[in-house]
Amino acid sequence: DNLAIKGVADMYYERGDHIITVVTEHKAVLDTCKKLEKRGFKITYLPVGSDGLITPDDVRQAITDKTILVTVMHVNNEIGVIQPIAEIGKVCKERGVIFHTDATQAVGKIPFDVNALNVDLVSLSAHKMYGPKGVGALYVRRKGPRVVLAPMMDGGGHERGMRSGTLNVTGIVGLGKAAEIAKAEMSDESGRVFALREKLRQGIMDEIPEVYINGHATDRVPGNLNVSFAYVEGESLLMGISDIAVSSGSACTSASLEPSYVLKALGVGEELAHSSIRFGLGRFNTEEEVDYAIGRVNEAVNRLRELSPLWEMVQEGIDLSKVQWAGE
Repeated sequence: DNLAIKGVADMYYERGDHIITVVTEHKAVLDTCKKLEKRGFKITYLPVGSDGLITPDDVRQAITDKTILVTVMHVNNEIGVIQPIAEIGKVCKERGVIFHTDATQAVGKIPFDVNALNVDLVSLSAHKMYGPKGVGALYVRRKGPRVVLAPMMDGGGHERGMRSGTLNVTGIVGLGKAAEIAKAEMSDESGRVFALREKLRQGIMDEIPEVYINGHATDRVPGNLNVSFAYVEGESLLMGISDIAVSSGSACTSASLEPSYVLKALGVGEELAHSSIRFGLGRFNTEEEVDYAIGRVNEAVNRLRELSPLWEMVQEGIDLSKVQWAGE
């Protein structure tokens, strides 16, 4: 992401100084854009709807004659929604603007074709498709249009001068093999993982009231389920199901006690945002594990709600929005 965004910014600065992105992007994109803002670049952060998506028209209306780059992630790392990348890419091509997508959460999980999706730059990581950690790839379009990046690291001219430094050959081979396996197994694997996710979703939502899905209900990758449990504190729930590998918000910003900026961008209230849990299912999960997770989650939520005076008030039919709290 850094090389793609900063590389375009430096190479095409004389053409324009405007970049478009989305408020729910990964921090690797947002922090890079903030860095460029300090250098004088103008950044437009597009808002998302309550489903976490933007539209091609949002991008079309934001493009100016100074726009040199649009960067929109294919799949959100927290809520798993799939942006309409092909349509956004078409808008960018019509306006002569370079289009970058962070496809880290997409490649290996859903079909991905750079030409069908109209993308010029693609960032991806090996470990998100069961490859080794510490290696990734950046696709740079050679023609139609040819994209040239200013290097961020100099010294040796490795990787066509874009990133100098000795290559991690074993990591690269691991990435290639992981991609090969993912492509071969994608059809069967996505169907199986989708079935596991739906089993988990139904097992929780059929048994527990006041549970809300974050992000679009269907335009999402098969293995992601991000839900909020009203009247339950997310960190308490995490501790209550500590034997299950789940997260509250993004794993990349898990040290923060602030509610997820992604959920806040969707318009989710602070209390619900604090109660969100992200479940990720993948290649090695089983039905038995999903059954176990359902039982543990339902047990923990019910126990925590029994301790919550707010839940007790709701059960008694009290409208909390009309309660005048002390100190207000």
